[in-house]
Amino acid sequence: MSGVGKGVASASIGAILKARGLKVTAVKIDPYINVDAGTMNPVEHGEVFVTRDGDETDQDIGNYERFLDEDIMKVNYMTTGRVYLSVIQRERSLGYGGKTVEVVPHVPEEVISRIKAAAASHDADVTIIEIGGTVGEYQNILFLEAARILQHEQPDDVLIGLVSYLPVPGNLGEMKTKPTQYAVRTLNSAGLQPDFIIGRSSVAIDEPRKRKMAAHCSVQADQIISAPDVSSIYDVPAHFEREGLGKLIVQKLRLRKNKPNLRSWNELTRRIANNRDSLPIGIISKYSTSGSFNLSDAYLSVIEALKHACWKIGRKPTLVWIDAEELEKNPANAHKLLKGLKGIIVPGGFGSRGIEGKIRAIQYAREKKIPFLGLCYGMQMATVEFARHVLGLKHAHTTEIDPKTPDPVIHLMNEQEEKMKNKDYGGSMRLGDYPCHLKPGSLARKLYGSELVLERHRHRFEYNPEYRERFEKAGFISSGVSPDQALTEIIELKKHPFFMGSQFHPEYTSRPMRPHPLFLGFAKATAKR
Repeated sequence: MSGVGKGVASASIGAILKARGLKVTAVKIDPYINVDAGTMNPVEHGEVFVTRDGDETDQDIGNYERFLDEDIMKVNYMTTGRVYLSVIQRERSLGYGGKTVEVVPHVPEEVISRIKAAAASHDADVTIIEIGGTVGEYQNILFLEAARILQHEQPDDVLIGLVSYLPVPGNLGEMKTKPTQYAVRTLNSAGLQPDFIIGRSSVAIDEPRKRKMAAHCSVQADQIISAPDVSSIYDVPAHFEREGLGKLIVQKLRLRKNKPNLRSWNELTRRIANNRDSLPIGIISKYSTSGSFNLSDAYLSVIEALKHACWKIGRKPTLVWIDAEELEKNPANAHKLLKGLKGIIVPGGFGSRGIEGKIRAIQYAREKKIPFLGLCYGMQMATVEFARHVLGLKHAHTTEIDPKTPDPVIHLMNEQEEKMKNKDYGGSMRLGDYPCHLKPGSLARKLYGSELVLERHRHRFEYNPEYRERFEKAGFISSGVSPDQALTEIIELKKHPFFMGSQFHPEYTSRPMRPHPLFLGFAKATAKR
């Protein structure tokens, strides 16, 4: 099932192999027809993670980067749409030399070529490939066929792992293995037999259940890896190591049998466990609700970056999810909803829904001197809020929402105008790494400790430079700008404990052992409050 933990499992396997001195990279395969994740609704699909080289990918790529502490590139991500597009374009240019192009073998062959390209580009000893979706689904059968062909061609170089859920029904209190038995048989029907099974459950798998699964799933008991719920996903690498997964993989692939060095992971998990003082931090969200359920996947990197920073200073973040639409519909409740927060974050987004609620939360943070961090759209809304309530530009807005606003303090980037006219939406935003110069004496310069930084972007609209002088005179500073001075990348407010916004997404580059400077500064400011 989705959300069972395939991404964290894949990333954790990478971490324990890297701890043995091996070069590791990871590939994510999404079974969607979408060419990339950029056009998907974040409530349905979760966060869109942007790579350094400007690819809009699945959130699991973010997990790979955080666990491997390495940048993952465009070559490491593929979708059904991307694979088919390549096959069709190759056929159109006579790349198949006049052959009849068929779903099998040509689509699986394209998948295999992409896997090998990713491995080669990273000079990897081991490449982990995560196939998205659920075994038995029609939409990922071609990727399973690619795995079958690859294993047939290189039987000593390919291992198959299955991540499966073992329910413990509350009315019974007994772990059930039958769903996993059926999952293995379904995988067998695609010509694949798992070399190991990662059994996800609320509790650890006991020995009787392991023996039962071994008998029915054609694996040894020591090839069944128990993966119970843990307090933090960063506990998983050390847990997998204790379960013997690293040793099993190294033996089966005949790799170097170096002793694993998980010291940094063990120090991190100890630090997490010892963080007891809570910091209530509000996240003003618009993509976190689905029916009766509260979902946080749309803001995964923001959550993790916040954790990294708080753990670094010995505190535990308590996330308070505040629906921007609720703030918009019931402004009288703003004080009640926001009171008691030590900090407020307004993350990225698009569209008009909940926008006035975000602006109201930013006004509250500014006036009540609550530490504030605005990310992308959050920075833009901070600009709108300041224009309206400090500069007196009552109808100031972003042209994304109000194209006829008399004061377009946020407007469409010049290079985006033609793309929007032609409805060129897919993969066409300002994406990936761009340089940013930091103003001497600014808080941003102090936090980064350098004059030039590279940060990842995902936007079409920007701060309007025609208003910069007016904002600066009122204490709203452009502390980070593009090399040509045309684009404002970071804003900060004077005479406030911490009020910052970035046009880029700092959350993408935060790591568990190396928190991002802006999040670390925000966490320190909230701890002082």
